[in-house]
Order: sequence, then C-alpha cells, then structure tokens
Amino acid sequence: MQPALKKWLQSVAIGSACALVAISLWRAGAMDRFEAKIWDWRVAKMAKPGPNTDRIKLILIDQDSLDWASTIQKVNWPWPREMYGYVLDFCRRQGARAVAFDMIYTEPSSHKVDDDQAFAEAIARTPGFVNTIFLGLRTGNEKKWPTHIPPSWINIDGFSPWLFDVNHRDCAMPLATFPIPEVATNAALLGNVEARPDPDAIIRRLFLFNVFDSQVVPTFGLATYLAAHTNVAMSIRANTFQLGGTAIPINHKGQAILRFRGPPETYQRYSAAAVIQSEYNLQEGGANKPPITGSNVFKDCYVLFGCNAPGLLDLRPTPLSDVSPGVELHATLLDNLLTGDFMRSAPRLWISGLVFILALLCAIVTIHGRNARDNLLALILALPIPMALCLLAYRQGYWLHFMALESAVVFALVSGILWNFAVEGKQKRFIRGAFKQYLSEDVVEQLVLHPERLSLGGELRELSIFFSDLKGFTSISEGLNPQELISLLNEYLTAMTDIIQEEGGTVDKYVGDAIVAFWNAPLSQADHAERAVRATLRCQATLAELRPQLKDKYGGKELFMRVGLNTGPVVVGNMGSRNRFNYTMLGDAANLASRLEGINKQFGTYTMISEATQAGMGQSFAVRELSRVAVVGRKMPVRVFEPMSPEAFASRKDVFDVFAGGLAAYYAGEFKPALKTFEFIQEKDPAAASYVRRCQAFLDHPPAAWDGVWVMTEK
Repeated sequence: MQPALKKWLQSVAIGSACALVAISLWRAGAMDRFEAKIWDWRVAKMAKPGPNTDRIKLILIDQDSLDWASTIQKVNWPWPREMYGYVLDFCRRQGARAVAFDMIYTEPSSHKVDDDQAFAEAIARTPGFVNTIFLGLRTGNEKKWPTHIPPSWINIDGFSPWLFDVNHRDCAMPLATFPIPEVATNAALLGNVEARPDPDAIIRRLFLFNVFDSQVVPTFGLATYLAAHTNVAMSIRANTFQLGGTAIPINHKGQAILRFRGPPETYQRYSAAAVIQSEYNLQEGGANKPPITGSNVFKDCYVLFGCNAPGLLDLRPTPLSDVSPGVELHATLLDNLLTGDFMRSAPRLWISGLVFILALLCAIVTIHGRNARDNLLALILALPIPMALCLLAYRQGYWLHFMALESAVVFALVSGILWNFAVEGKQKRFIRGAFKQYLSEDVVEQLVLHPERLSLGGELRELSIFFSDLKGFTSISEGLNPQELISLLNEYLTAMTDIIQEEGGTVDKYVGDAIVAFWNAPLSQADHAERAVRATLRCQATLAELRPQLKDKYGGKELFMRVGLNTGPVVVGNMGSRNRFNYTMLGDAANLASRLEGINKQFGTYTMISEATQAGMGQSFAVRELSRVAVVGRKMPVRVFEPMSPEAFASRKDVFDVFAGGLAAYYAGEFKPALKTFEFIQEKDPAAASYVRRCQAFLDHPPAAWDGVWVMTEK
C-alpha cells in the first residue's frame, strides 16, 4: 500500500473512532454540566437587547419601596391591596397594553374588609390584567380546578395528540395554588409562574404552557402576550409551537430556550413606591409633583409587576446573574414572543455531522504532521474552531453543543499525536538511526519530514556515483605507526566527507582510504550530476590546501586523490541482514565509476568522469575529453572526460586545444601526426605524455583493426 494512501486510511480510522466516542458521550449526557456552563458564557458575551425590549417595563417592590411604605405610610408588609390599585390605575392611565402581576394572592387581605373588593374593582377596570397561578409537582393545595374560578379559555390546535405522546407528560402538573376569587375572576388570564431550573439549578428554559386538571395554563410571559392578543391562533406539532405567524421551537417537554437580552436592569425598572406616589398625586389633583412624569411612560407597553427586595424571596439564578428577579425571566420570555427569536437546539444530525468533520480534519492534520511544530500549530488552530462555530451558531439562534465538538477535536488531535509518536515516531527514529552515519543532518531531517520519498526496500534509480582512492597510500601507511595512520585517515576522510554531505551526497562506505558515495538517493536531486562534479572539485581543492600540512605532520609524503564519477541506473536501498544493514547500491554503473577511478593512472589525471555524468552536469564546469575507453569486464566503450572549473580551463586553454587536436588525429588512426602533437605538450600535460607512449607503441606495432577505443587490461 502506498504510504500516502496508508496515512489517509489511518486518518479516517482515527477520526471516525474519535467522532463516535464524542457522540456517545454527548448522547449519554456525560458532558451536559460542562456544556451548560459554556452556554452561560456564550449568553453573557452575546446577549443584547432586541427590537421589543424597550416595550417591556418592570415595576418592582424593591427595598426602597418597602422602606417608604414602612416609614412614610406606616404600612408593614404585606401591603394593603388598595395600594396595588394605584399601580393598576397608573398603568391604565399611561395606556399599557397589558399589566401582569407576578404575585399570588392566596389568602384574603389582612387589612380592612373591602380591601380585596377594591383591588378586584381596580383589576376589572384594567384591560389585559394577568395574575399568577402556581402549578407544581409537589407544591400546591388544589388537585382540581376550583369551580368558582373560570376555566382557562386557551385553545391550542393539535394539543391533545401532542400531550398524549409519552415524551410530553412533563408539562402536566398534579398540584396547583390559585389566587382568591376576587382576583381570579376579574383577571383576563392566569399565568403559571413556576420556573423549573436545569440540573445545575440555573434557569435557561421555561415552559410555554402546562396542564392542570385538563386545563391548558399558559406560562406567565405567554399569558401576558395573550392578554394583549386575544384572538391569536395557536397550534402545536412535534417540536414547534405556532403562535400566530411565529414558529417557536420547543423541546420534548414543551420548554423553550430563552434568548436573554442582557444582565439585570436590561428592562427599564420603576420603583413601586414611585408609581404609587405618582398615581396618588394625580388622583389628588396634582398638588405635589409626581415622581414619574410624562403621560406616555407605559404607552403601548407590557408592564410586569414583581418583587426584587431580598427579603421577598423572588430572586432566581440565570446564566447572567445568580440573583435575577423572577419577573425578569418572564419578561425575557415575553420579549422572545414579541420578537419571535427564541433560541433553538441545533439538530442532532448537524452536530453529529460537524463532530465527524472536525474529528476527521484534526486526525488528517496531525497524522500528516511532520514534526512537533506542526502538531503544536494544529492544536493552536484547531482548538478554537468549535467555539467559533458555536458563537456563529448563537448569532443565528442555535445552541450548538460545544462540548461534543470540542471533545471530538481534542480526542482526534491527541490520538493523532499519540499515533504519530507510536508509529510515525518509530519510523523517524529508524530513519535517523539508519542514515545518520552516511547522510548530512539536513538530509536526514528531510527524510524524516518526507519519509514517502524513501524506498527502504530497494529501488532502481539513476545515481551519480563517486569512487575515490589515495595515490600510493600503501607506501604512505608503511611509514606510519597505527595511531598516526588512523589520525591521518580520520583527518582526511572527515574533510572529504564534510564536502560530500554539504553537496547533498550520501556516503556509502569507506574502504580503507577509499570513499564510495552517490547522489540522487535517498532524496531525489534533479541536479545530482552537477552536485557530484562540484563536490569532487571541492574535495580536490581542499586536499591541495591540506597537502602541505599533512605532509609535515605525517611522514613527509604528499597525498593525492584519484576520483572516478559515473551516472547511471543502479539498485539502491538497505541491504544486509535483518539486524545489520547498509544503505548501498549495486549495478554496472557503480562498477564503471570504480573503474574510472583506476583509469586515472593511465592518463596521469586525478579526476575522471563518464560521458553520462558530463551530459548531466550542465554548463557549470569545463571539461576536456580524455579518451574512449573499454574498461575491464565491460565491452561497451565509454567516452571519459576531465572536469575543471572554467577558470582552470581558461588558464591552460592553449595546452587543452593542442591536446584536442592530437586526440582527433589519434581517433582517426593517424598516429604519427598525433605523436608529434602530443610530444609538443607532454612536459606540461601528463595525459599527453600517456598518449605519446601509446602512439609510439602503435607505430611500432600497428593495430589490426582500429576503432579509437583504448582497451584497459587492468583495473
């Protein structure tokens, strides 16, 4: 299997497994507590007023109101109910569309006898008045709807089939607490104020309606809306409650997710004391200036009356505050009803699809990561993606499950990194161990980063092959003790190896003083022939610089290196036993490079390259043709050249031009003219001297058949 395909399959397998784990945890509810807290953070960061927020006003019995009633009016809590009549009259005077009291009057007034009747009359003359009913699972004093209280007139099309679905029984309540008849009979509607928190005691959802004794009771916010819109049609299907032209998403219990508008005091607040004083002053003829001035303060607004004094115990925890007045929850639901922008849970199919996509992407990125830096970058870039998606979803009105997405990302990233460490890391350690001895560190790192470029099992590839040997090294070594010999070899081989590796070459092996190296493996190098020639010339130049120093240091003899270069196809790969192997090459092209190194002796040269290398090296170097030779063990002749820098060629161009003329005559079998030409420069050119001897031999013993090929009889 191709390495690239294998990595893709690994990525898909790891990503899919991580996605399934994340989805299982999400569906099992294991992450709900964490998700709720992160949802609260989203709400706190993104909550903002809506287009109808200013149409909702709150009148609150705050601590100042209690203090005013106690010190100025000499009235203790609970207040006489005629005081609430002033509130109702002020709201009616101001033109409020609906007035809802988040207070339940379960007992007759403890003040004068006609106190309840006066309150009832104030209710009767206030259009759109809503009072409270409390429906509960374990709290309440009624199990049946009282006969003296009018039944609920709420009619929701499709409600009965929906309710009898087993998943919807949570909205049915067995117990209720009702207000006194004077209040209940004169109210336009009774609204349920029970608010059920999530398991962490935070209220994020409210029921739109509940059922008590077969009567549909709207929640307090919905009742306030219906008090002002008495003819609106309602229906319910599956997870959608249709209110006129507005589709409201609900869960299987009938709860809607609130879109909070902001922290406490987002809705304009008025002190109950200020409202009462204002209406009293207006009724008394305006002798004193009312605390609340203006005739349109509540014009066409929805007014909710409630408590926020600490001692009155109507403070509820929400995502925005631990102590929000309970009436603000109902104001939020009313606000959402007016605007039609409730939050909705993202469909499970969406979440599952995003989980799979994110897990697969993260697995692909980490599995294809080349190093720790890539993995760190993947972590930095991928971890914020779920939150970015969730914030974008919030803007569109969706609660997108952050923990499901983030856990998929984390699982996939960590799994991919661990997989890389266990599998890819093992491969990288193998590559470093296998190649660090004969490749430069830069090349080894390239292999680690791109192991797909490496064929560890062996492959046929065109290489440029380098064989070198020191001239007369046997006699040099005989004059040195073992320590000096090793020191000389180490110094020489280090200098040459550094140059080879700097040029991207691979050191195959050392054989005594000989160096075998090649280019274009294990990494592909389009300019491998040029690299090989440049490395050879650099090695020769460096050895020339070191020669005096080495001569003085090691026995007074000079070191000269012969190099043979050839370019051609060979088999290259790791060869050896299972536990010990070398990255090496085999093939006729390698044998030819070795033979060319030895042929230098025949021509008195130190660097010889084949015509294949000369053709591949481009125009960076100058060459002169030396001969057409047939090496030992190889019948096919090959043209050979001596490479040099353009500067070196230019400095001896006159000699090389003469040599080229002699070589042309030699190829033509004109040995006498060739001899005279070579003799002219033999003192300046060892190669010309070798041709002088050969031409003389052919003049003495002419060849039977001539093809211009110099057949070598020794390696």
